[in-house]
Amino acid sequence: MIKVNYPEPDFRTERRAGKEYIFDPIRRQWVVLTPEEWVRQNFIRFLIQQMRYPAALIAVEKEIRLGELKKRFDILVYDKTHHPWMLIECKAGSVALDEKTLHQLLRYHISVPAGFLVITNGHYVFAWEKTAGRLKELDKLPVFV
Repeated sequence: MIKVNYPEPDFRTERRAGKEYIFDPIRRQWVVLTPEEWVRQNFIRFLIQQMRYPAALIAVEKEIRLGELKKRFDILVYDKTHHPWMLIECKAGSVALDEKTLHQLLRYHISVPAGFLVITNGHYVFAWEKTAGRLKELDKLPVFV
């Protein structure tokens, strides 16, 4: 498990028609503030502010195809040559991170072959490096180079 010290939250939020919204600076739009979105936004902020991953190389909630199915990944970080580098699956804080979560991420990895895979529910973060067809669990997130 990886320890994450999240930056102090200073998100732009607003209430509309009885729903809470948060501004996503990556997508440049207001999105409904669900428990999973809260995790996603905090993790993005951590990647940019603490890990110094370039915001311009981060994609959020993009559609991918898994055979006939259309799915959406949570976060994808590209490398400097715009190839998938790190694929991240976010869950709400109340959702346990288990094999089911990892298998979901691995299915997405078929369409988006990134070298690093991460799952988080905000409280816990697990990461792996995929090399030679094997997953090696990491004790910290890689430095972006």
